[in-house]
Amino acid sequence: MSLLEHISEVYESADEVLFDNSSKIILMSDCHRGNGSWGDDFSKNQNLYFAALTHYYKEDFTYIELGDGDELWENSDMSEIIHAHSDIFWLLRKFYRRGRLYFIYGNHDIVKQSDEFVKDNLYKYFDEREKKNFSLFDNIKIGEGLILKHKFTEDKIFLIHGHQGNYRNYRLWKLNRFLVRFFWKPLNLFGFNDPTSPAKNYAKKEVVEKRLVQWVKKEKHMLIAGHTHKPIFPEVGEAPYFNDGSCVHPRCITGIEIEHGEIVLIKWSMKTKDDGTLYIGKDIIAGPTKIREYFK
Repeated sequence: MSLLEHISEVYESADEVLFDNSSKIILMSDCHRGNGSWGDDFSKNQNLYFAALTHYYKEDFTYIELGDGDELWENSDMSEIIHAHSDIFWLLRKFYRRGRLYFIYGNHDIVKQSDEFVKDNLYKYFDEREKKNFSLFDNIKIGEGLILKHKFTEDKIFLIHGHQGNYRNYRLWKLNRFLVRFFWKPLNLFGFNDPTSPAKNYAKKEVVEKRLVQWVKKEKHMLIAGHTHKPIFPEVGEAPYFNDGSCVHPRCITGIEIEHGEIVLIKWSMKTKDDGTLYIGKDIIAGPTKIREYFK
């Protein structure tokens, strides 16, 4: 089966989430939450992420994570990640308890394709200090893709991580995980970049993007992905392939909002007031554009 055929297979088997023009949705990906060590790329942006999620929780948004939420190539112990970022997970738990949380898996957390892994590691969390289990994401289902389906127009938006457009990260993920965990992770601490990662290799980004755009043109579906860490927001009339960027940019996190029937690419970053006070704020990078315009 070709990579494009596999993407179509994921589309056909994906669960559907209904939305309409009153829905509020925030799409983020590539958080790469780690264990809090020097190699944890998420740590430097965790305050930006927590502030953004707090805003979206208070404003009744649904949070959908498009893969690579947790860094499970470099780290093998999910409980260490939850412990290191317990405030984040308790906030995500609040989204889940209100029916406003969806996860899909990417290549760096592809082990979540296993129902057994999800049950053992995400249903509950064992607190070492309290010596007991706490409910986390009981009975959560994590798939390879999701479809947002408009209640009235029946227009569909396909959500996927995007690693399916790269042979090494889809078919050879176990080899890549081995190389990252035991070879590139130690070297990364000394400033060496992993050349196998599309996020750090422009040529690989272009290959992935071309394949995903090819699928969009062939199947005539709107698609939102992550994986490359490169935010993309097409003009109306172009192939409707969007990318939400990542939460590990050097000075910001990015995402895609859907609200009032419109789609917008945003970023959260640290800002300075005239009096020198620091605060976390949101900027619009592209949009807003009526989603319906992409289906004409």
